[in-house]
Amino acid sequence: MGKSEQQYVQEAFDTNWIAPLGPHVDGFEQDLVTFTGVKHAAALSSGTAAIHLALILLGVQAGDEVICQSMTFSASANPIVYQGALPVFVDSERDTWNMDPLWLRRAIEDRLAKGKTPKAIIPVHLYGMPAKMPEIMEVALAYGIPVVEDAAEALGANIVGKPMGTFGDIGILSFNGNKIITTSGGGALLSNNQYLVEKARFLATQARDTAPHYEHSQIGYNYRMSNVCAAIGRGQMEVLVERVLQRRGNFAFYESVLGSVPGFSFLQEPSGYYANRWLSTLLIDPNESYTTREGMRLLLANNNIEARPLWKPMHLQPIFKDAPFYGEKVAEDLFEKGLCLPSGSNLSQEELDRVVKIIKTACG
Repeated sequence: MGKSEQQYVQEAFDTNWIAPLGPHVDGFEQDLVTFTGVKHAAALSSGTAAIHLALILLGVQAGDEVICQSMTFSASANPIVYQGALPVFVDSERDTWNMDPLWLRRAIEDRLAKGKTPKAIIPVHLYGMPAKMPEIMEVALAYGIPVVEDAAEALGANIVGKPMGTFGDIGILSFNGNKIITTSGGGALLSNNQYLVEKARFLATQARDTAPHYEHSQIGYNYRMSNVCAAIGRGQMEVLVERVLQRRGNFAFYESVLGSVPGFSFLQEPSGYYANRWLSTLLIDPNESYTTREGMRLLLANNNIEARPLWKPMHLQPIFKDAPFYGEKVAEDLFEKGLCLPSGSNLSQEELDRVVKIIKTACG
């Protein structure tokens, strides 16, 4: 948090705009529109709420199917179940660790052969690395399936200058406390379709119809962002580019010091891709290294340094054990070998040096 955030929040208090909605919500939405170039944005209570509303807007109902990237956080998949629909999981490819367009096509063709037309596709930009959105959109367009682009981890990333969250029919952002910028808790729904965004705002404020009394003809939700949270977000938007550069700096340092260690590898950006490097991640091949992912995690933990495995794929989660999965074992392999290193925007050089010194002690 910096001075701008405090000033915006103080303004919310001074004007007595505390509850959901208010001028900072409008301003924050405009900030998102300006930064991403998308035409419309709705500020919401979380990224999960944004995905949920996106599926409602696309007409996903009980018994439908939605294709989702398997290697992601559960918040990408849970809203599918909120709607009573079935998640169909697709494996990752190794260039970006995100949804494999080839397996996406195969999954669609197989679901169609089984008499099911998926109602939506949810690709995710893991750790701020853009998925292969041009290829994914080409597949989606060929089969007429809308795309909900989960850019919760990728604000500030782009492909050839086009911001993530603007490729799909609907884009999703998150401003949870662990994201590259935060509103303490919050999210946003992006789209060039004005009707979809206006409908999202309507549903997010309990779907209250126009009337002098409380009239409801649709089920609504309490998903709107508060004016205070939006005030924080407006200040955070002012430092977003700086935050991205700090995260990319963390990654560049780790790679420069550890990239030549036997068995270690770092995910590279494909040509034209610009990752925000929300988290710096490392793969450790136990066949070539002196250690394993879990051995390294425990070593860091013993030195009071938190590191975590990559996301456990959704098709391996107990709650989704019966869901269809299309792919090989790319996501599983990444999970077994992958480690998220300390990545905060405020890490000092002394702290970074300490992390790599401890890591190198385990590498002979």
